[in-house]
Amino acid sequence: MLMLYFILEAEPEPYNNPDVRPTNMAPIIHVHDGQRLALPARWGLIPSWSKDDKIAQHTFNARAETIAEKPSFRAAFKRRRCIVPVSAFFEWRAIPGEKKKQKLRFSSPGAAPLAIAGLWESWTPPETGETVESYTIITTSANEFMAPIHDRMPAILGKADWEAWLDPEAGNPLLLESMLQPCPDDWLECEAA
Repeated sequence: MLMLYFILEAEPEPYNNPDVRPTNMAPIIHVHDGQRLALPARWGLIPSWSKDDKIAQHTFNARAETIAEKPSFRAAFKRRRCIVPVSAFFEWRAIPGEKKKQKLRFSSPGAAPLAIAGLWESWTPPETGETVESYTIITTSANEFMAPIHDRMPAILGKADWEAWLDPEAGNPLLLESMLQPCPDDWLECEAA
């Protein structure tokens, strides 16, 4: 399904993990050697200049408002943007009078994958010399649908933005930042998970 939906050049490796968590591997879509591919990467961006992978504990998400300036994200924002395809994302809602929170699942009303804006990096640890591909998810302010649950949400790209977002040569920061707005309310539905 990913190959047809995201117009990929090759069938991605089989993948089935309904609950991806930070540091897990998951497919991300980016341009590799001129081709749009879905390749596995670790959630938690590790910049190429990092001495170790500990920074990934703080780089699962990147705020749309600051990615152009933050040292951990600015180089990737210029040339290494990706789409993180997901069937859903989760958020937790406080329940009045209870300590336990309710897990909520946000997905597309038509069950199509969501195209979350992301950034990716390649990092080579000096001790192994084995390249690690990693990514972060970009967040933006919540739309009206999401606002009662949380003040932030993933930046979800519309199909019309995919090509420019993935193009490593498209470097106009104003154009790119304009894609990182809250999605329309009707792009999402919510159910208890």
